[in-house]
Amino acid sequence: MNEPKTFAIKGMHCASCAGIIEKTFRKTEGVISAEVNYGTETAKVAFDAAKTDPGRLSESIKPFGYSLEVPLAEDHSMHTGAGQSKHEKLMELDEMRKKVVSVLFLAAFAALIMGWDILAEFGIIPAMSYTVEEFLHHLLPLFATYTLFVVGQPYLAGVYRFLRYGKANMDTLIGIGTSAAFLYSFAVSALEDVLRPFIDVENTYYDVTIVVIAFITLGKYLEARSKLRTGDAIEKLLNLQAKTALVIRDGKEIEIPVGEVVVGDTVIVKPASKIPVDGVVLEGLSYVDESMLSGEPMPLEKEAGDTVAAGTMNTSGTFTFEATKIGQETMLAHIVKMVSEAQGSKAPIQAMADRISAVFVPIVLVIAVVALAAWLFFGTQSFGFSQALSYGLVSFVSVLIIACPCALGLATPTAIIVGVGKGAREGILVKDAATLEKLHEATVVVVDKTGTITKGKPEIAAIRPSEGHTEKEIVSILASLESRSEHPIADAIVSYAKENSIDTVPVGQFEMLRGRGVRGIIDGTEYSAGNAKFMKDLKLPFDAASVGQETREGKTPVILATREAVLGVVFVADAVKPEARKAVEDLHALGIRVVMLTGDDRNTARFIADSVGIKDVEAEVLPEGKMAVVRALQAKGEIVAMVGDGVNDAPALAAADIGIAMSTGTDAAIESAGVTLLHGDISKLVKAVRLSKITMRGIRQNLFWAFAYNIVGIPLAAGLFYPVFGWLLNPVFAGLAMALSSVSVVSNSLRLKAKKL
Repeated sequence: MNEPKTFAIKGMHCASCAGIIEKTFRKTEGVISAEVNYGTETAKVAFDAAKTDPGRLSESIKPFGYSLEVPLAEDHSMHTGAGQSKHEKLMELDEMRKKVVSVLFLAAFAALIMGWDILAEFGIIPAMSYTVEEFLHHLLPLFATYTLFVVGQPYLAGVYRFLRYGKANMDTLIGIGTSAAFLYSFAVSALEDVLRPFIDVENTYYDVTIVVIAFITLGKYLEARSKLRTGDAIEKLLNLQAKTALVIRDGKEIEIPVGEVVVGDTVIVKPASKIPVDGVVLEGLSYVDESMLSGEPMPLEKEAGDTVAAGTMNTSGTFTFEATKIGQETMLAHIVKMVSEAQGSKAPIQAMADRISAVFVPIVLVIAVVALAAWLFFGTQSFGFSQALSYGLVSFVSVLIIACPCALGLATPTAIIVGVGKGAREGILVKDAATLEKLHEATVVVVDKTGTITKGKPEIAAIRPSEGHTEKEIVSILASLESRSEHPIADAIVSYAKENSIDTVPVGQFEMLRGRGVRGIIDGTEYSAGNAKFMKDLKLPFDAASVGQETREGKTPVILATREAVLGVVFVADAVKPEARKAVEDLHALGIRVVMLTGDDRNTARFIADSVGIKDVEAEVLPEGKMAVVRALQAKGEIVAMVGDGVNDAPALAAADIGIAMSTGTDAAIESAGVTLLHGDISKLVKAVRLSKITMRGIRQNLFWAFAYNIVGIPLAAGLFYPVFGWLLNPVFAGLAMALSSVSVVSNSLRLKAKKL
């Protein structure tokens, strides 16, 4: 009910834009909550459809220069609709590039004149001749007019909206600063003789208008290009989707667009083809590369009964499968949606930057006016009015230009976008930014045993043949008997025989004896297989104490016998995952305590825990008891991450500070979790923790530089250091610094892509 919807926002230029839009939405009737993200240029809005709709929301922000992208129809494709398509962004980027190219020539010209004047003043090069100087300096007003009124149009629009609606953003600051420089210069040029007695008419700031707008436009272009790269993960996932599918209809093979596949279709997949939708293999054998979804490099064998996922690549062999999930129901679509929503969510650490960005622009306007007034008041006494006005104007413009909330606004979302995308490529799906931030603080990881530490299905752990019999003989007879059974233990024995190429033989007069075992005749001999109680019923000499140690370790004995004697024992157990021990060691190395939680008996739990290096064990725990264990740890001040895969784990996953589900588990567990590990690989848990740590490190670095930049830059631009050091920042360098600050924050976030987990 009133679920939040995510929309792309057009016209956003800085973090203060996000604040304006967010405030406007929250004041709109019918809006329950609104969250605007400058990094992804999206808005997540929950609203009462009876009181408002996306069209009205878009109208509410239109006067301020923004618009909300409203879908014309329901989107049945896999795309989430969050944000513009890459094609649209590339088109916008191309338009920006054309503006940059047009203005950079003018900026180079202005910089040449500026540099010549400065070098000539110090006697490094000869001064321009009067004729050349007059010609070039008369070109500057023309170039500045084009730059301000054509390339700088968005900044002038920012000034207009500020004057009409009182809403100021970064464009407003740039517009006021460059307009002030232009208008002052124009007044000096037009009224040179009239103003000469009062001010220095030799100095104009047309070059400032040109170069500042050029640098800022270039910076915005580089920032947009860099931001486009941060969203590569979504684009790559979307590109995994096959465009067509080969299906069997009316007995014929036909190729159709993937959007026309329906549940129940029989789909044919040939070598080197992408699997178009999710399904279950009907016949055939092949190996499927699932690396782009799970991060696993080795192709997996697929045969009848196995599941396949959309977007994965068939490497060899041809097989058919039944389509079970299509469109937005597929695993790939689920991953795309999860990654997109996580990238668009806000981390708690961003709240501080958002609050500062929201009030930043008005504060900067005040500082700029105060700086100008201070120069006029105090500077006139020392330098005279003409020089004080010149210094004051430089400070006024420099403060407006250098004050950049963009770096603050980009610090968190760009790192989150890259971090979540990197996780997706590694098979780690993060539900939201808050989870990613919280995970790096985890002090305890609580792991369920079955399906997390162990594989979650029984396997043959040991074979003990009686004297005169071989392991192969025991397995062959047992697998022949158990092939007629539906018990999970039977499946483990039959699978072992297949994997080891051990032949099975026909069984006659097969009989299942519930609670005891199975019986059948092979080549005229009656064989029985089951538990110790079954052997006792058959009056065969078998000492249950001989398998006591294995039983205490959680292994189930399956005893094979004829009417006369016991032939051997096969032990079946839920095997420990091969990567589990290394994962536990790595978690300990990260300073995280590991607790194993299970409903199994204490002996089995202790044995499994010891085998992987876990010291703390909570055994024989019911589902509600699991949640109580998590609560007890939290009461001690621990930050708890819970890892599980079953329905019985869902309450504990929801109660934990960070819930982590194995994707091999149930939907209930995955829905309750903040992080999902694809393919049930516990080693990805360590990678998830490392991912959280490097992402948070990147965010802190970004915030530090963004704050440091403004703390140093604004006082320098205002002229605060002039009385002591003689430093006064030229607006041209302020524009360059402002452009580089945003680019540097995005570039630092992009470095996370290269970090090894």
